[in-house]
Amino acid sequence: MSRENWIGLLPFYLLVVVLLLGAAQLGSDAVTAIADAQPVRSNHTIIIDAGHGGVDGGATSCTGVLESQLNLQIALRLDDLLHLLGYRTLMIRRDDISVYTEGETIAQKKISDLKERVRIVNTTENAVLISIHQNTFSDNRYGGAQVFYANTEQSRELAQILQESIVTTVNSGSNRRCKKAEGVYLMKQIEKTGILIECGFLSNPTEEALLRSDAYQMKLCCVIASAISNFTDKA
Repeated sequence: MSRENWIGLLPFYLLVVVLLLGAAQLGSDAVTAIADAQPVRSNHTIIIDAGHGGVDGGATSCTGVLESQLNLQIALRLDDLLHLLGYRTLMIRRDDISVYTEGETIAQKKISDLKERVRIVNTTENAVLISIHQNTFSDNRYGGAQVFYANTEQSRELAQILQESIVTTVNSGSNRRCKKAEGVYLMKQIEKTGILIECGFLSNPTEEALLRSDAYQMKLCCVIASAISNFTDKA
């Protein structure tokens, strides 16, 4: 990692330390109170979407962990970090649930769930969607995080900032590039800035072990938060 990248991420790593030590010494309620006292940093609302959940577990990792569980763990950590940084956030789910409003069959509930996520994003003023997902493939050699973006120029800009940061800080040497989210219902239907992050491959044993670790999840969240900061400071 270059010196410039370390310097750019240093404030976020320091905040993680403060968050963890504060929670241990002061208690989570005190840390939340400190975060609530921070001035609102941006007029954006960062919507954090932990993909899947409830009736839809998503992909299953090579050790049997559901994608929905890892998505939620990372999403909750990101919410804590952004809250501490002074951002206004909105979590689509905080538990292992689906957010459907109708439907009898699992397929109908999944469709309703996606429509409800779209509704939440499109009815939130100045929304920026961060959708957390995991990848999988039949060949377990493949790895690396990749960012997909919705059909707006600002979405592409945010995705590019994050993808470049991921390549230089998390997946050194990766040749992955951000891409427009073709065929992804959520990304096609939202009318706001939005990106979907495939954090890694659950089919890759080495990467799957990292994605289950607290330290790696926090590192990912620092990189995502840094990209959001760079984007909102310009927007």
